[in-house]
Amino acid sequence: MRGSSRRVAFLVWLLSAQLAWAAGFRIADIRVEGLQRITAGTVFNYLPVKPGDTLDERRSGEVIRALFKTGFFKDVRLERDGDVLVVVVSERPAIAEINFSGNKSIETDALKEGLKDAGLAEGRTFNRSVLDGIERELERQYFNQGKYGVKLKTTVTPLERNRVAIDIDIVEGETARIRGINIVGNKAFDEEDLLDQFKLSTGGWFSRFTKDDQYSRQKLAGDLETLRSWYLDRGYVNFRVKSTQVTITPDKKDIYVTINIHEGDVYKLSDIQLAGDYVGKPEDYFPLIHLRRGEPFNRKVVVESSERISAKLSDEGYAFANVNAIPEIDEEKKTVAITYFVDPGKRVYVRRVNIKGNTRTRDEVVRREFRQMEAAWFSGEKLKLSRERAQRTGYFEKVNVETPAVPGSPDQVDVNVDVTEKPSGQLLAGLGYSQSDGVVFNASISQENFLGTGKKVSLALQTSAANRRYEVSYTNPYYTVDGISRGFTLSYRSTDFADLSTADYKTDDAIVGVHFGIPLNEFNRFTFGAALHHIDFQRGAAAPLEVINWENTEGNGYLDFELTLGWSHDSRDNALFPSEGAFQRLSAEMTVPGSDLTYYKVGYKHRRYWPLFRDLVFSLNGEVAYGAAYGDTSQLPIFQNYFAGGPTSVRGYQALSLGPRDSTGDPIGGNARVIANAELYFPSPLYSDTMRFLTFFDAGSVFDTEGGKGFDTGEFRYSFGVGLAWLSPVGALTMSFAQPLKKDNQDEPEEFQFTFGTTF
Repeated sequence: MRGSSRRVAFLVWLLSAQLAWAAGFRIADIRVEGLQRITAGTVFNYLPVKPGDTLDERRSGEVIRALFKTGFFKDVRLERDGDVLVVVVSERPAIAEINFSGNKSIETDALKEGLKDAGLAEGRTFNRSVLDGIERELERQYFNQGKYGVKLKTTVTPLERNRVAIDIDIVEGETARIRGINIVGNKAFDEEDLLDQFKLSTGGWFSRFTKDDQYSRQKLAGDLETLRSWYLDRGYVNFRVKSTQVTITPDKKDIYVTINIHEGDVYKLSDIQLAGDYVGKPEDYFPLIHLRRGEPFNRKVVVESSERISAKLSDEGYAFANVNAIPEIDEEKKTVAITYFVDPGKRVYVRRVNIKGNTRTRDEVVRREFRQMEAAWFSGEKLKLSRERAQRTGYFEKVNVETPAVPGSPDQVDVNVDVTEKPSGQLLAGLGYSQSDGVVFNASISQENFLGTGKKVSLALQTSAANRRYEVSYTNPYYTVDGISRGFTLSYRSTDFADLSTADYKTDDAIVGVHFGIPLNEFNRFTFGAALHHIDFQRGAAAPLEVINWENTEGNGYLDFELTLGWSHDSRDNALFPSEGAFQRLSAEMTVPGSDLTYYKVGYKHRRYWPLFRDLVFSLNGEVAYGAAYGDTSQLPIFQNYFAGGPTSVRGYQALSLGPRDSTGDPIGGNARVIANAELYFPSPLYSDTMRFLTFFDAGSVFDTEGGKGFDTGEFRYSFGVGLAWLSPVGALTMSFAQPLKKDNQDEPEEFQFTFGTTF
């Protein structure tokens, strides 16, 4: 009976408490119990009630939910002590440290960063449910690297002051490789041709760098889009990927991908029309549409044609033109009619060109590169060209251009130019090595953007066993507002040709010169200059008969006044590692009558680049040069002869070794040179911006047409090989391994060649 009485009393108390909570009470004060690390003030910040509020059953639920939502507590309980609300909490432990072991392919910092993004980091509150998600996140990171056999073991160790240490032991396992990619349903194209378009592959020699044999969902999605574009660009309008199966072997080492496709039929273009409010006459636009009736539909050409129409409208001031290509498909006739709907919008002009970020460079230095003028109609092409010109100055790391609309003026935009300055002054010293010059010491003090004016001032020296050069120069690229440049040079050059393994003589050349440049258009430039040379000629102890005869005929000291003319065209997209465009240079120099030596030299160089698939770049280069004496001078000066062979001309032969030789058998050069190079560049998987691999074929030689031998193609030398070009942090490095294809007893093959160091 006594036990029954107690149960009845408890039930009465519980019912009374529930009725009290349901009825509510006015909170006189709030007390928090159970805190260890978290302050009471933090709890009060999250409480939805305060003293003076009435707490009932509904509000008590809000309090508990609000505190649980913080994630700080694993238990929350509300009690009443008279008119005091007592909040009893049990804190979750804090994460004191996270330790990894066994990880090799992913750095610990990268793993911790991934955990931090998922909500688990040192100093944060530990939540067991979050840890389960963390293990899945770690598995995802390893799956992205193809390690599908990864195993994780997580240990949580309690520490003092309500903290825990998390130890994650990782067994990475082997990286799974793609062993097969199969395309099912292709009839029009061979599977091999289709797989050539994929970035994923079954592996090869470069796979250890490119990782193209490691599966990822993102890579496969990209390859499927590439496959879709391949078919749509060839008229297969109804092409679709029916399904994709990715299977992994039980040992989780090999992956097989199967792609099921439906090709459909080839659809041809039946009609091309213009519609909408296009500006001007239709015949002004149809040349921009590179489609032909009767040809297979090509989505790429359709999109490119839309972009050309938009660009034309943009150049005429319609900055917000919209051009949509709408296809009309005839399923019975298997044809597609394309209609280009043109909405030019309002014609706008530029209100202001605003420049910021130029902390050192003056505004005018940036503005003079801009072809988009204020108060002129907006032009997308001029804006693009302006940004490229500002970037090519070399004064800025980045040049960003935005064209926001002017508030309240639908026909106006501002051009906001944001530049990031880079150090334009250089104090450099370094060592280099080339197989022709030996060890080379370089030093220079230069200021490309002197006092923010865009003018260039430099002092440079270079010394090696064969060459010494000291030079002071000054160039003003905008001597006039039209972009005519002017520069001055004062230099001294000493060359010991015997140390270059050529004929035994030496020259000391002191030069004072001035040069000008005139822009003809955005890509072409005309240059001319004048220089006074004071040359001392010294024959060596083992000088050949040719050198002795030259000195006996022309003497050993010369004062020459030289004029130079030149034209250059540069449309390359990048001056260091171009992928498209061309560079041409036509140059001529001659000493004027009255000089001690009278001669002239002309040369032409043309190099062009073509982008190919998969970031491959093909390049062709051709060079021809010729020199001769006139007046009282008997022949082109020996020290002005052309040479060939080595890393910069015909690889696989010793530098300067090709062509005519003197009476002692040493190279002496000639008055004519022909060089040709064909190169195929491969992107580097390691340093894509500063390194390229290449394979090449070289041809060329030097000829002495003044000596009566003339031009003989039988004297050409040929080579092929592979190479590397790398702009390393400590200097430019080039290496090549070439196999000479033709040689005689006098040739000096040199299969491996390299240069290293910075030259100025």
